[in-house]
Amino acid sequence: MEVAPPWLWAVFTLVAAAAQTIRNATQRGLTTTIGTAAATHVRFLFGLPFAVVFLAAVMIWTGEGLPHPPVAYWPWVIAGATTQIAATALMLAAMSDRSFVVVYAYIKTEPVQAALFGLVFLGDAVTPGAAAAILIATAGVVSMALKPGTASDMKATVLGLAAGAMFAFSAVGYRGAILRLGLTDYVMAATFTLTAGLFMIALSLSLYLWLRQPKALAAIAAAWRPSLVAGFMGALASQFWNLAFALATAASVRTLALIEVLFAQAIASFVFKQHTTMRERIGIVLIVIGVALLLWAH
Repeated sequence: MEVAPPWLWAVFTLVAAAAQTIRNATQRGLTTTIGTAAATHVRFLFGLPFAVVFLAAVMIWTGEGLPHPPVAYWPWVIAGATTQIAATALMLAAMSDRSFVVVYAYIKTEPVQAALFGLVFLGDAVTPGAAAAILIATAGVVSMALKPGTASDMKATVLGLAAGAMFAFSAVGYRGAILRLGLTDYVMAATFTLTAGLFMIALSLSLYLWLRQPKALAAIAAAWRPSLVAGFMGALASQFWNLAFALATAASVRTLALIEVLFAQAIASFVFKQHTTMRERIGIVLIVIGVALLLWAH
């Protein structure tokens, strides 16, 4: 990999988190019109053409051809894509669960699980400072999500931890794929992996919906204009996630990504004028401390 400024991964992560926040807002609007499964598929199906455009732009800019991935590359990108599908499926299951708030809290243990998977599968070491940052920021998110009196059961715990594990392993899988390409140009490695992953997911989910929910595909086609926006923002977010994974561990990237919670909290407070409770303020402080410690550790 070519040498990049040590802070660049953080910039990529912040851009990805902001783009993902916009994508989520767009998808929520689509959910009410075309359904949850169709709205979820939009980010992949309409994101793929934009990923191809990104890849073509990188090829033109660098004057390079497509990379020739080694055999060792494909298990990693397949793992990243399949676990991303699994994580999405678990999220959909959680949305219909009465304990969704609890499920969400457990999903946000993703950075801790990413640190473990990254260490085991990629040898990504976690310094004491980074480990403390991951735990503090995760505790902040969990404390914001777990409201007093929230119902909880074993199903919520299993759904949340499983979804968090799938999201964590997906991040590690994509980082592993990027590293296995062995390219000196990290932008090409990240963009090629984005395109490969989106192609696998778009093909798999299109086939699934065609067999199980053909009406969903018709609904997606009818809502192509707003779907383009969701697809572009999804592809843009994924592009910057991959750029960050090329330069930093999955655990560091996904911990800094928790700042997305602060974006959402700011929108709730300043746009929708929702009151911020003391518990939420404590959670915000913990996230800020965790993120600051993470950046210092790097």
